Formats: sequence, structure tokens, C-alpha cells
Amino acid sequence: MSVFSKIFTWWNGATMGTSLFTARHGKRVGEDEQGNVYYLAKDGKRRWVIYNGMADASRVPPQWHRWLHRTTDDLPEEQAIAPKPWEKPHLPNLTGTQEAYRPAGSFIQAESGLLPPAIMRHGLPDQGRRMDLMKYVSGFGCYNKHA
Repeated sequence: MSVFSKIFTWWNGATMGTSLFTARHGKRVGEDEQGNVYYLAKDGKRRWVIYNGMADASRVPPQWHRWLHRTTDDLPEEQAIAPKPWEKPHLPNLTGTQEAYRPAGSFIQAESGLLPPAIMRHGLPDQGRRMDLMKYVSGFGCYNKHA
């Protein structure tokens, strides 16, 4: 990481100020499977995380979330909670990525050549050839005859 980004960008990890504060006031208590590092203030009053990469709160696993928000004082390594058979592994928020949930008929599918069901029912003016959807679909996904 460059010196400029270390000083000014908080979303790519800890800034210089956060690193100095952590070195002076923090005690490292653990690390999760994504490489996020968790700290406790030496006086025990504050808890924080320094992300490994992009700062996104959804990247904090549930065990560490409980500790960060003082639901428990036990570190995840000290807790012996067996996962339930129906539990899935923790995933961060996938909105805006290729893995994001897209229900049937979403406009994202239009980029792959599929048209939303409402347009398929009404038909396109060019008798079915794929055209620019933005001419025919308003912001709410309704058929727009005046575009």
C-alpha cells in the first residue's frame, strides 16, 4: 500500500492515524479466517477491527460480531459453540458483485440477452428483436409507450 493511500484512504485498510492509535492503545486479541484483525483497548473500554482489504462490516463473521458488540466477553477461540447442521458458511454482502442474488425477471438478466417478463408479454415494437431496454422501460420497470 502506498504512503498516500495509507494516510488518506480508510476503505483499503487502516490509515496511518488508525495504525498509530492501535499501536499505542490496542492489544491484539485475534484474527478471523479472512485475515481481519481484532483489537481491545488496553483499558478494556473499546473494541475494533482492522480489515484485511476493503472495509465492509458484512465481512465480520457472526462470532466476532458478537464480541465486537459486547454480546459476549469471550473470544471466539474460547467459545465452543458447535455449528448447527443447517448453518452455511459466512459470506459478506454480495450486492454489486456477480454472485449477488438476482430474482427471475430482474433487469441484470437483460444484459445477458434475456428480457424481463413484462416486456415479453407486451412485446417490443421491433417484433421481438433485442433493443435498448432503457427506451422501453421506465425507472419502475413498467412498459413505457412514450419513450
